[in-house]
Amino acid sequence: MHDKKLPGINIQAPWSRLLIEGKKSIETRTYQLPEKYRAKDLWLIETPGRLGKFKARVIGVIRFSEFRQYSSAAAFYEDSDLHLIHPDTKDYAWHGRTKFGWFVERVKVVDTFAAPTLRGIVYSRPFDRNARY
Repeated sequence: MHDKKLPGINIQAPWSRLLIEGKKSIETRTYQLPEKYRAKDLWLIETPGRLGKFKARVIGVIRFSEFRQYSSAAAFYEDSDLHLIHPDTKDYAWHGRTKFGWFVERVKVVDTFAAPTLRGIVYSRPFDRNARY
């Protein structure tokens, strides 16, 4: 059980589940992995996105080891088997902008609990599972 305070990262369903299940080993973003979060445990906060019908919740602890910068569609899609984004994946496909792939070092499932309401856009302030929201 993980009871210490950790920052959290918001990841939309279904991508969050694919990470927890080990089917997705690279998380893609439009910015590089901040150095202060490299090789650090983060709460994996599953958010519903536009289609979900649930409130944000913590489903695991995730750690990213490094990142790769993708400067072309060809380079980006070479890793499709790892990040699971293919040219026909509407919302997250290559759109001519540089992207970054964050390599998952490890991920651990935890008993699901409610995420804090004020999470910020990307990272939350550190919190523990016993905090009241």
